[in-house]
Amino acid sequence: ATSKALAKAIDKEQPDLVIFGSESTDARMSVVPAMVAEILGYPQLTFANDVAVAGGSVKIQRLTEAGYDEVEASTPAVISVVEKINEPRYPNFKGIMAAKKKPVDTLTLADLGLSADEVGTAAASSVVVEFADAPPRAAGQVVTDAGDGGVKIADYLSTQKFI
Repeated sequence: ATSKALAKAIDKEQPDLVIFGSESTDARMSVVPAMVAEILGYPQLTFANDVAVAGGSVKIQRLTEAGYDEVEASTPAVISVVEKINEPRYPNFKGIMAAKKKPVDTLTLADLGLSADEVGTAAASSVVVEFADAPPRAAGQVVTDAGDGGVKIADYLSTQKFI
């Protein structure tokens, strides 16, 4: 539902590049950028650590456990960036005051061509059935080494079926 609403709003603007963060309230799974790209029919480039836009294409370096992959796609495209893509710039006082005067466009569902049953709780594909605090952690077992510490640890690991 979130992706559908975002895609409709993005489609109204017809951008060349849509930039998302990789981590968000979608449980750090980065599914919102993927779903928006799918709905819009745009290529998606994920986990970008470096972005270069030239002509009608965008090239990224994708951060992986083994290093970097270079990925390129034509625009319009959706990219998701990792937190270390850049050093944040903080606005000065003049910039803060200027931002207060900028208009903020608010779109309704009707503006986006959506009905209430397509978004929100009515369109949710998952439902929270129950919420509870995690149980408190049990106290650990202290092993005092009186020359037989290794044996005690091995016995403990064996009872826990680790060895």
